[in-house]
Amino acid sequence: MGLLGLAGLLVSACTHITPRNPGPAPERPAASFSHVLLDRVLERFVDERGRIDYVRLGSDRGELDQYCRLLARFSPDSDPALFPSERSRLAYWINAYNAGVIKTVLHYYPIESVLDVKRPWLLFFFPSKSGFFYFQRIRLGGENMSLYGLEKDVIRKRFGEPRVHFALNCASLGCPVLPRHAFTAERLDEELDTEERTFLSETRNFRIDDEAQTVFLSEIFDWYRKDFVPEKSRTVLDYVRGYLDEGEARALDAVAGRYQIRFTPYDWSLNDSPRSARAESR
Repeated sequence: MGLLGLAGLLVSACTHITPRNPGPAPERPAASFSHVLLDRVLERFVDERGRIDYVRLGSDRGELDQYCRLLARFSPDSDPALFPSERSRLAYWINAYNAGVIKTVLHYYPIESVLDVKRPWLLFFFPSKSGFFYFQRIRLGGENMSLYGLEKDVIRKRFGEPRVHFALNCASLGCPVLPRHAFTAERLDEELDTEERTFLSETRNFRIDDEAQTVFLSEIFDWYRKDFVPEKSRTVLDYVRGYLDEGEARALDAVAGRYQIRFTPYDWSLNDSPRSARAESR
């Protein structure tokens, strides 16, 4: 198969994730782009542990559909005047990623993991995660985009902000906890700091095991190591230290360079709320 044939196959193999109820075309915002609709969705359907009630959301998805219609029509690329600052642009792309993930899960629900969304069988040479992250397309500002492309080519490449890895949620238990609010331009620095510190406060993501002489870290720090420490003179522990409280930082200083680092395997189980999972099992 030639390159053109492969390109055509890739395009035809993609699923376009669209609102269930198309509705009228949204009007252009008067001043700036608002994430209020996503705020409402997250507050109503996400619990304190970041779990989503997919059953209830699936039966009451009007506000999510409205928000996705806004995303589909407007973006920092299509309407830059609506996003006057770098932080407003980054907040948009982070929220678009999280909303796109939720929308894609709902399209296939019930599933137990995003890995249950399979890649096309003819494209078996693609990674297993590509079924969800590459072969699904969401529409943003009039352009169709995969979640993989959004993260890699837009969010990471354009902004060079390592803290986004603690704001992007891929609907899995190994992810950072999904907050119950949308990210905002006005408070983005504070919000990103909060999400990273929250992530590192959980023992599943960072802990020192003196008996094993090991520092355990989330696999996120392995996958995106160059985002966290682009300089060869620094280590991933140097980066982590900056987001620990004073006591944890001292404890890490005492073992850094002596203890080995091990990355905890990522948990790809769906971030389904217990209530939602029980309802689906009946």
